[in-house]
Amino acid sequence: MADPLEYAVIAPVGAGTTADPAWISAFARHVEACGFGSLVAVEHAVMMSRYDSVYPYDASGRVELPADCPIPDPLELLAFLAGQTTTLGLATGVLVLPVHHPVVLAKRLATLDVLSGGRLRLAVGMGWMREELEACDVPFEARGRRADEQIRVMRALWADTSEQGVDHDGEFFSFRGAVSRPRPVRGTVPVHIGGHSRAAARRAGRHGDGLQPLGVAGEELAGLVALMRSSAEEAGRDPDALELTLGHLVTRIDQGRAERLAAQGADRLVLATSGTTDLAQACDELSACAERLGLRAR
Repeated sequence: MADPLEYAVIAPVGAGTTADPAWISAFARHVEACGFGSLVAVEHAVMMSRYDSVYPYDASGRVELPADCPIPDPLELLAFLAGQTTTLGLATGVLVLPVHHPVVLAKRLATLDVLSGGRLRLAVGMGWMREELEACDVPFEARGRRADEQIRVMRALWADTSEQGVDHDGEFFSFRGAVSRPRPVRGTVPVHIGGHSRAAARRAGRHGDGLQPLGVAGEELAGLVALMRSSAEEAGRDPDALELTLGHLVTRIDQGRAERLAAQGADRLVLATSGTTDLAQACDELSACAERLGLRAR
């Protein structure tokens, strides 16, 4: 029997309330109380008041968030919410991986995972906004190669149990005898790859624990999943161990839609809210969604 779908809820960054401690604490506690599996935090290190990059998830090519929208650091936000909840999963969706140093990031992620009791899941992206990456001193064209190496570095640091530590010589990072403690509760932090490109599907197969291709469906989705699986096999990895995360809306998802997405291979649905700033309305939407999906209130 297949495992049941997990339902995650995206923290509504567009509402401008995710940096309000009272608002987001109450929202997260209600997500947990409704029986959803995890809360997802997005990332932009900076937003740009002017940019030429094309946002790939909207026909306008422009991101829907204004440049002055409060976007808290996702790991700091999740650490704060870990202390407000007890069982709720904590996830990024997505962390812009190339802007982070993997040695420092490995420590931050492992710390959050340990202090939350092993509740962390990482979904990473390469970054679509050239101007954001360049503001962080990251060459845009090298972001994919950099991210592949970053994942290898973090996994090596997490897996190491020796006193001698880890040696690494790569294109972007190099060190000798590095020991990083604490280690994650499960010995690693799951790393899912966000993106709808073939490069993302290959990266998920070679290096990730799953693929999060939001905004694709049908034959395009099937093709990405097949590419992820074949890439895993070529890398000597088990394709059946990889997960697929798809997206939907809190206000529209129901059991029928969820079953159809599960039939396409989904293990998890990441649900976006309406973006209301009214906390009571946001919680009512979550409650109604949980009832439609048959989730057990806690």
